[in-house]
Amino acid sequence: MKYVLDTNVFSALMVGNTSVEARLRDLRVGEVLVPQPVIAEISSGIERLSRSKRERSLRRAFERVAELLERSVWTDEVSHTYGRIKANLSTRGVVIEDFDIAIAAHAIAERAIVATDNFRHFQRVQGLEVENWLRDD
Repeated sequence: MKYVLDTNVFSALMVGNTSVEARLRDLRVGEVLVPQPVIAEISSGIERLSRSKRERSLRRAFERVAELLERSVWTDEVSHTYGRIKANLSTRGVVIEDFDIAIAAHAIAERAIVATDNFRHFQRVQGLEVENWLRDD
């Protein structure tokens, strides 16, 4: 099984969330992918911080986690999947942020499950499998 990490799960790894780390230990290399929108969201958050010990610590954690995980490549299939998802959501009157649609598109194109703490949000995307890696409910 493949997993695509959402931003909040990637962030949890940055701060050493032991339950997420345990989930990763049970998976092989290549079974966990990070789409570029997640990298962009984390990078944007760090760039907004003023230069500080916290900013430097988060930047190092970001680089460490990013180095360990493979990327989900943004292909034409991802772009077409994005278009289908966005059109479907729009037709149904459902609003989801574009980066979240892109993360969902990566997961569908990769035939993967989105690992997220934003379970209800991603469940709005038809055909997307979702697991909450940060809660046990």
